[in-house]
Amino acid sequence: MRNFMSKKLLILSEVFHPENFVINDLAMHWAEEGCECEVLTRVPSYPAGMPLKGYRNRIYQKTHSFGLPVHRVGIVSGYQRNLVRKMLNYMNFCFLTTMMLLFRGNRYDRIFVYQTGPLTVALAAVISRMLYRQKVIIWSQDLWPDTVFAYGFRKTRLRMVMLNVFVKWIYKRCDIIMVSSEGFIDKIRKMVPGSEVIYVPNWPDINCKRVGIKSLPEGFNFTFAGNVGKVQNLRNVLAGFALFAEKNHPNAWLNIIGDGSNLKALKSLVEEKKIPNVNFTGFRPPNEMPSYFAASDVLVISLNDAPLFELIVPLKFHSYLTASRPIYAIVNGEVTRLVKRYSLGVSADPSDIESISGGFERLYYASQTELKNYSANAAGMTRNGYSKEKNIAMITSILWPSEIGLKQADLHRAM
Repeated sequence: MRNFMSKKLLILSEVFHPENFVINDLAMHWAEEGCECEVLTRVPSYPAGMPLKGYRNRIYQKTHSFGLPVHRVGIVSGYQRNLVRKMLNYMNFCFLTTMMLLFRGNRYDRIFVYQTGPLTVALAAVISRMLYRQKVIIWSQDLWPDTVFAYGFRKTRLRMVMLNVFVKWIYKRCDIIMVSSEGFIDKIRKMVPGSEVIYVPNWPDINCKRVGIKSLPEGFNFTFAGNVGKVQNLRNVLAGFALFAEKNHPNAWLNIIGDGSNLKALKSLVEEKKIPNVNFTGFRPPNEMPSYFAASDVLVISLNDAPLFELIVPLKFHSYLTASRPIYAIVNGEVTRLVKRYSLGVSADPSDIESISGGFERLYYASQTELKNYSANAAGMTRNGYSKEKNIAMITSILWPSEIGLKQADLHRAM
């Protein structure tokens, strides 16, 4: 396999090791296979919006991960605290990475863009392609412009036109577009007819190996884990759990593991409404999550009721599957379709408090046989649909098709 990786690759991503994302698995694999590869990213700062321990917020610094050179640009500290800082941070990343590629872009034969947030992350790659004629491959984890409005921006005609022009301009200049959700394909093809759009699902971004034993309250434990923001719809989840708890379920617990912009408000809500049996653990390291999952009876995934979130399959879903636990999907669209199709658990309408309460009740009173079946189905889906090895091989084939004698048509048949 090493022979086909003779051309130099740049990974362009806002996030990278030590932040916990699947791009790390790809970079590690390509490094092990002898790929001449470098990374252009920012100072690690997720999820707090501040430089992680051991890193300084400099305009530029060079580090190494997995034996690969990693070029890091500075951030606008505290970008998670408010919208203005967040927008400035996006613009800062665009400017600094574009400046770097104006002078370094000719060193690379292809650029792989890992897009987890705004599509502006790809701007530097597209400009470099225009100057130096590299091949640009993007793996979109998010769908623009839908995401902009789903996160609270007011939808105006002018804003919609400007964003659509920008999105089309970016995608037209990508040689191959990969997407993490099948729901993205039609939307992108309508915007950019004739574009090469390939579905490549994510895989779990945590190691399923348990580190120690993590205890949760004694009883039946529902667990939500991940970013605690407004789009996670946890106000409605708490309201549904409160309604469920009123029906005398003293040993049922809702655990919220994670940190985010909405955590403080949710804690105040629980205190104000006197919602019983809600356990906030705060942020926990990724290597501890398998142990928390193992201590849970049901894992909860929730998102606001918005058209965009009907298309998305969050990374959290893949991580939950590795735990082989029943899933409670409080979300419409693709995730609920998967939960129902593969019998992974129960779903509820994210806007309907009664429906959310009813879902808690159904799972609480489910038989052990039913719960074990959900768990077994989750384990089977991880092996067959979201295998890390299988999907890394697929992405590798997309980046280097001619070098290994694989045509695009063969890729589609393989998928």
